[in-house]
Amino acid sequence: MRNTAFFIAGVLLLLVQSNLFRVLGLALRAVSWIVRSNHDLTVPGLVPSLVLPLILFMGVHEYSLVRGACVAFALGYLTDLVGVAPIGLYTSTYVALYILARAAGVRLVAQTMLTQVGLALAFTLVHSIMILVLLAIFGRDTYVPRAIYTMTLPHVLATGAVAPIIFRLAQRIHQATMSGSPKETGGRA
Repeated sequence: MRNTAFFIAGVLLLLVQSNLFRVLGLALRAVSWIVRSNHDLTVPGLVPSLVLPLILFMGVHEYSLVRGACVAFALGYLTDLVGVAPIGLYTSTYVALYILARAAGVRLVAQTMLTQVGLALAFTLVHSIMILVLLAIFGRDTYVPRAIYTMTLPHVLATGAVAPIIFRLAQRIHQATMSGSPKETGGRA
């Protein structure tokens, strides 16, 4: 039940994430028009990853390794399908990040907003570096990693900024799905 809820939330976040660049672009154009600036205020790479903090939440809260990896795999595959990345790029990196977050085991540390932002910043930076390295090794076009590496820092900062919101959403899903679990109620069904 819980993993299904996380998967559905991840799909919804992915749909929002895939259209977020349009909303941010319109907002920045509106600000530029309001202040009557002739300069383009757009920042390449400013779109956050909304699915990544959800995967981190699942990893640090020590859910079933197999089920969590399956949810991360499915969300990564859907990200590959929605985006323009080669199939398997986000699939493999999301599973790897889930396992790294699980190994980090910072469940107690990720309770405050500051640590959630720090965790999201660190893991998003690792994820961005993994993407760049994999594109450099396996990509068809050698110019792609050089063209997108400048987008890494704005992407990391944007994901860190939205991470507490996603962590709060994931915490609500966690609490809503924990009432019927025999493990959580001490074995009583």
